[in-house]
Amino acid sequence: MNRRRTPSKPKVISQTRKKKVYDNYSSGRYIFVAVAMGLIAIVLIARLAFIQVIEPEYLSNQADKRSLRITESIAHRGNIEDRNGEELAVSVPAYAIWVDPKQVKKHFAFTRQEWKDSIVVNPKTGVERYTKKYFYESKKWPALAEVLDVNIDNIAAMIQKPNSRFAYLKRQVNDPIVKYIKQLKLPGIASQLESHRFYPTGEINANILGLTDLDAQGIEGIEKSYNKFLQGQSGERRVRKDRLGNVIDNIAVVKEKKLAGNLQLTIDQRIQAVAYSELKRAVKINNASSGSIVVIDIHNGEIYAMANYPSFNPNDRNQYQAYKLRNRAITDTFEPGSTVKPLVVASALINHKTNPDEIVDTNPGWMHVGGRRVRDGHNYGKISLAKILKKSSNVGVSKLALRLKPDQLQQTFADFGLGNDTGIGLIGESAGRLPIRHRWSDFELATMSFGYGITATTLQLAKAYSILGSGGMEYPISIIKSATPAVGRQVIPKHIALEVVGMMEGVTEVGGTARKAKVDGYRIAGKTGTSRKAVAGGYGDDYVAVFAGIAPATRPRFAIAVMINEPQGDRYYAGDVAAPVFAAVMKSSLLLSHVLPDDRDQSYTYLEAK
Repeated sequence: MNRRRTPSKPKVISQTRKKKVYDNYSSGRYIFVAVAMGLIAIVLIARLAFIQVIEPEYLSNQADKRSLRITESIAHRGNIEDRNGEELAVSVPAYAIWVDPKQVKKHFAFTRQEWKDSIVVNPKTGVERYTKKYFYESKKWPALAEVLDVNIDNIAAMIQKPNSRFAYLKRQVNDPIVKYIKQLKLPGIASQLESHRFYPTGEINANILGLTDLDAQGIEGIEKSYNKFLQGQSGERRVRKDRLGNVIDNIAVVKEKKLAGNLQLTIDQRIQAVAYSELKRAVKINNASSGSIVVIDIHNGEIYAMANYPSFNPNDRNQYQAYKLRNRAITDTFEPGSTVKPLVVASALINHKTNPDEIVDTNPGWMHVGGRRVRDGHNYGKISLAKILKKSSNVGVSKLALRLKPDQLQQTFADFGLGNDTGIGLIGESAGRLPIRHRWSDFELATMSFGYGITATTLQLAKAYSILGSGGMEYPISIIKSATPAVGRQVIPKHIALEVVGMMEGVTEVGGTARKAKVDGYRIAGKTGTSRKAVAGGYGDDYVAVFAGIAPATRPRFAIAVMINEPQGDRYYAGDVAAPVFAAVMKSSLLLSHVLPDDRDQSYTYLEAK
């Protein structure tokens, strides 16, 4: 049985709750915060106005000082190459290692007393020496000194310079050394890119190329003569960098970069190498003090070789000595001796004082001139003009000279380039000496006819013989290759020049003074010259041995002059000392230039010359 439950009445609980009221608002606080925020806003706005309106330049300058930099784009010095494109002087990247002494001191963080204790003054020299134990015992600083080949004391001395921010430790350093130094992570040590001049041919061309200083400025030779052309101009650009040194903005070009020019010389390095080697050998074998040689292309005046000894390796600055650097072929003058006799014969022919067929009587092998005696080594009797040159007769050539007026002989010498610079354009060239007088004694005129009383350089002598070989045409002497063909001028009659060349052939034949100048397969025309060196009050016991010649005699291509200064011993004559050098260099010049041998049956006569 289901019983129905009657729902009970809910209990009513009567409870009275008190309402809590929080009073959070304060007018005083609100005003304070509002005023503070307003003041802050006013200060910020005022500061902003001050920065933007009143002093904008100051802050901009401060920002620029920290971020604006000038970067340099280096224009490497131009290359120098020979006529065939072989490099003779090149510029390669190199580095300069420098130190910021302030950064080094900052890193050490020494106290004032520690710095004071670390310095010792030498009582004798007064020089301060840095003796801080940490500096000398650290492995890194000695490693730096060793790799740079610099005394560690010198590095220490650089670091303690007062207020110094920059000092070179070593220049012209290669890349591997720079990488090693960076691994040392020494404070205040940095590097900067520069240029290093390298000469692949070393001492062979040192005297003509010259060299540059550490700032890539030419100081000698072609490097100096053509410095502006070879140098170019480095460019400069203003950039903005971040704190890590990265360029974030290119501002402006400060200086335009100008590329350097490259020089091509007329030198043939193959012939130059042979010329230097033979000259060096001759100087050493004969215990001579020096020597020089010049090879000229008769057709255009281009110099194929110009070598000097002694020389030095420009890549090793420790070898640098002034007397080794001199380009003796253009700076050193000497009395050319009998090498001017062909020019005297040419002068007599030009002025109609003789003819090619004349026979000159040289009996009895000597003659009195102005109260003095001119003599030959032997009595040659009656001889032709060709034999005067073949036997190098002083009597014969003096008789021809005495028929001339002094100004006529001087003019002929001047026409052949004596007494004037050659126009090669190299610094230091000497013009030699060709006396100009109103009155000459007969003896002075006679001695001048066999090369005394005048002076010339090896280059001037080579030029004179190139004029003979070119049929009397004078071409401008050049060592810089030009695309413009050389234009010559006629200075003596062609038939006379070539006739004299024909007469000089006998010098290298049997009975001549220069048998050792012969070149197999080619006809050689040349002349020896052995002259005493002048000293105070007269002439001493030292000699200059000279040989100048032309080949091939039938169709001349090259003129070569060789000078050996002060050969020692009994073999000091040019035929023994200078002639062999001529033969070796001429042979190489002809073969390397593909000049065909002479036709031995071909005669060289006055009619052919015409």
